[in-house]
Amino acid sequence: MAALAPEPLIQLCLSAVALALMGLGFAVTLSTRKMRSTQDHAMAAITSFIERDVSSSFVCTGDGEIVCANATARKAFGTCAGETLAGTLRNTFANPGGIIFRLKATSEMENGAAREDIVTRKGYMRLAVHALNPEHFLWRLEAISDTRQSRGSDGPGLPMVMVGRTGAVLYMNEGARTLIGTRSKSLDAIFDVLPVRSGEVNFVTTSDGRTQVLASKVDAGAGRSAIYLLPPPSDAETTGPSKPTWSSFQDLPVPLIRFSSQGEVRSFNRKGADLVGPGLVEGVHISTLMEGLGRPIADWIGETISGRAVQQSEFLRLKRTDKEMFVQVALNRMGDQDETSIVAVLADATELKTLEAQFVQSQKMQAIGQLAGGVAHDFNNLLTAISGHCDLLLLRHDQGDTDYSDLMQINQNANRAAALVGQLLAFSRKQMLRPEQLDLRDTMADLTHLLNRLVGEKVRLNLSHDPVLKPIRADKRQLEQVLMNLVVNARDAMPDGGEIQIETECITLGDPLERDRVSVPVGDYVCLRVMDAGVGIPADKLQKVFEPFYTTKRTGEGTGLGLSTAYGIVKQTGGFIFVDSTLGRGTCFSIMFPVLECASPTPKRVQKVETNVEPKHGEGVILLVEDEAPVRAFASRALRLRGYTVLEADSAEAALKTLEDDDLSVDLFVTDVVMPGKDGPSWVREALKERPEVRVVFVSGYAEDRLNDQQESIPNSVFLPKPFSLNDLAETVHNQLH
Repeated sequence: MAALAPEPLIQLCLSAVALALMGLGFAVTLSTRKMRSTQDHAMAAITSFIERDVSSSFVCTGDGEIVCANATARKAFGTCAGETLAGTLRNTFANPGGIIFRLKATSEMENGAAREDIVTRKGYMRLAVHALNPEHFLWRLEAISDTRQSRGSDGPGLPMVMVGRTGAVLYMNEGARTLIGTRSKSLDAIFDVLPVRSGEVNFVTTSDGRTQVLASKVDAGAGRSAIYLLPPPSDAETTGPSKPTWSSFQDLPVPLIRFSSQGEVRSFNRKGADLVGPGLVEGVHISTLMEGLGRPIADWIGETISGRAVQQSEFLRLKRTDKEMFVQVALNRMGDQDETSIVAVLADATELKTLEAQFVQSQKMQAIGQLAGGVAHDFNNLLTAISGHCDLLLLRHDQGDTDYSDLMQINQNANRAAALVGQLLAFSRKQMLRPEQLDLRDTMADLTHLLNRLVGEKVRLNLSHDPVLKPIRADKRQLEQVLMNLVVNARDAMPDGGEIQIETECITLGDPLERDRVSVPVGDYVCLRVMDAGVGIPADKLQKVFEPFYTTKRTGEGTGLGLSTAYGIVKQTGGFIFVDSTLGRGTCFSIMFPVLECASPTPKRVQKVETNVEPKHGEGVILLVEDEAPVRAFASRALRLRGYTVLEADSAEAALKTLEDDDLSVDLFVTDVVMPGKDGPSWVREALKERPEVRVVFVSGYAEDRLNDQQESIPNSVFLPKPFSLNDLAETVHNQLH
C-alpha cells in the first residue's frame, strides 16, 4: 500500500505501520514459542512424575481426550493416547461422562481441584481432577476401602485409631477422621501426652482445638492396638484424668453393654436396653439375655479377656419372650483402673438371620422333597410286590378259609402304606394329579356327609358359598383330602366343641398380593377358607406348620404330614395357601385357586354304581420289562392267569435283544419307566421304529408328570402308577389290547 500511495508522506506513514506490525508479530511468535516450550517442559515433568504412581493417572485435554497415561493406567485399561477418558472408564462407572463433567465443573469453581468417592461393582473408587492449565487436566483414579462398613475391631460408628508397635497410625476410621479433622500419621500428632492412658480421659488435638476423649485401648494382635475415642464422662475434670462413667454413653446411636470379666452386666446405654429388652438390668449375667453360641458364653468372655479370641463377632439369639430377635455381638476388652471389663457392641441381625433361615429352609424343603420322591419310588415297588402277591393268594382262598382274614389284613395295610407314600409324593409335589373342572359348591356338597362324620357330635360344621362362584381346575380327590386334613385339624383344636366355618368367595386382585415370601399375581381367584375357634397356633410355630413331620399334637395323635400334604397339593395345583392364627381365638386357613378361564359347561353328573367287575380274559403276547424281580414275578403270573403269553426282560437292553427275532409277534409292551441303562420311553421309541403297531403300558413308582412330555411323542401309550393291584393291571392291559 505504501508503494502505491501518491504522496511521499503517506508512503512514509504506511511503511512505519508495516514495520511496527512485523515487529509485533515477531514478538508474539517468540512469546508463543516460549510459552509452548514451557508447557512442554511442564507436561514432560508431570508425565515423568505420574509414571511411577501406583494409581491410574491420566493427562487429558479439556474435551476429555487422553494426552498421556501412566503405566498403571495402561496396564489396567489398555489406554492409548487419543482415546477419551469417558470411553476408558465405561466399564468402571455406570455413567462416566456425567461424573467427569460434574467433577470438571466443580474444579473450575473450587481452585482447580475436585474429587468424588464412587461406589462400583469392584468397591469404592476415588476419582480426582486437577487443572494443570486452561487446556489440560490431570485425572487420578484410586481404589479406597469402604470406610462406612464396620468390621473387625472397627466398631460400628465408634471413632477408632489403629496403631502399630512404634506408635505409627496404621488406620483411622471415618469417625476418627471426622473427630480429629485430618489424617494423622503418628500418635503424638493426636494425643498431647503419651503413652495413652486406657480407660481415662485424654486430651487430643483436633482441627478445632484441644478436646477431651475417653480412650479405650484394645489389643488387636500382631503388635497392633485399637484405640477407641469415646465421649468423656460428664464429671471429668478439665485438668486431668478421671475415673470414667457411662452416663455420657446414653445418647450414642450404637447399642453398648459393659459387663465384668465374669459376665455380669455393669452398665448399658439406651440403645442397648431398647434392643435387648426389659431383661437387661445391672447384675444380670449375659448368658440369661442371649444364647446360641454353641458353647458357654463364659468361655468366649474368658478368651476375649486373655486375648485368645479367634473371632470377635458372633451371632446370638436374644431370649426375648415378645418376639424372636438375633444380634451380632462384638466383644472388646477395656482396662479400667479397678478391673478389666468387656464392652459388647451390638447390632440388630434379625433381618439377616431371617433371610439365612429362609434360604436354609428352602434348601431343606427341596432336599426332603427329593428324598420323599426317591423313597416313594422304592417303596412303591415293594408295595406292588406285597399287594400283588397277596392278590394272587386271595385267588386261591375264599371267605370261609382260615387264612382269608389274615390275607385281607395284609392287603388293607398295604393299601394304607400306599396312601402314606401318596402323602409323601403330595408333599414333594410329584404325585399324579388328574385335574378337572370343578365347582366348589358341588364338591363340598358331596363331601359334607363325610365331614360331618369326621367332626363328631361336639363340633358343628357351617358352610357358606359365594352365590356367583366361578369354576376352578383341580384334582377332586386330592382337593377332598386337603379339606379333610384342614377340618380334622380344626376339630382337634376345639376339644370342648365349637363351630367350624367353611366359606367360599370369588376375589379379584388388582395388584399383586405380597405375603409370606410369596407373590400372588393379579387376576381372579376362588378363595376357600376353613376357620375354627380353637386354641390357635403360637406365632413362633406358625411358619413351621407346613413342614413335614412337624406337629403340635401329642405323640400318637398325628404324623405331621397332613398340612405338608395339603401344601404340596395346593402348590402343584397352581394355588396358594396361607394361615392366620391368634392364640386362644382360633385359626383360619385360606386357599386361593385361580379361576378357570373359558370354562366349559359342567356336564350333569350321573350317579355311577360301583361294582367289582372281573377283568376279562384275553389273548395276546406281552413283553414285560421290569428291573425289580418281585414286581416282574407278580406281573407275569397275573397276566398269565388272564390267558396272555408273557415274555420277560429285566432291562431295556434285554428287551431289544428279544425283539431282534423277526418271527416274534408282540402285541403289547408293559415296561417300567425308570431302569438302569436305557429308560422305558427311550427303548420303546427305538422298538416302535420296527414295530409301530405295538401298544404300550408304562408303569412307574414316580409321578406321571415325569413321563408326560415323553409320553406325548409315543402313540397308543397309557400310564399305570405303582402300586397297582392284579385287577388294575389286568384291566389296563385288556383296555389297551381291545
